[in-house]
Amino acid sequence: MDDTSRFPIVGQIVKVLRGRDQGKFAVIIGFADERFALIADGDKRKFDQPKKKNLLHLEFHDEICPEVVDSIQETGRVTNGKLRFVISRYVNEQIDAQKGE
Repeated sequence: MDDTSRFPIVGQIVKVLRGRDQGKFAVIIGFADERFALIADGDKRKFDQPKKKNLLHLEFHDEICPEVVDSIQETGRVTNGKLRFVISRYVNEQIDAQKGE
């Protein structure tokens, strides 16, 4: 499911592979430079204080949240509630997909 050949984009769901937040999901809300993404989950990592994370320490998922992308393009920010909502919806979809197998 992870695809490291593509450059990640804003609004993409990622799973943290290294560090204190290992195993947790977040959303890319921006980039510090070509090696680091700014991620937030709306809970521990709020939009106003995102985590700067090395791209090599993230697992990129194919899910891109149009709600997050639209909100950032329109207002320059996204609410923490919306971040929590898209992450929980994605995690629940993954759980349902695993049950269906």
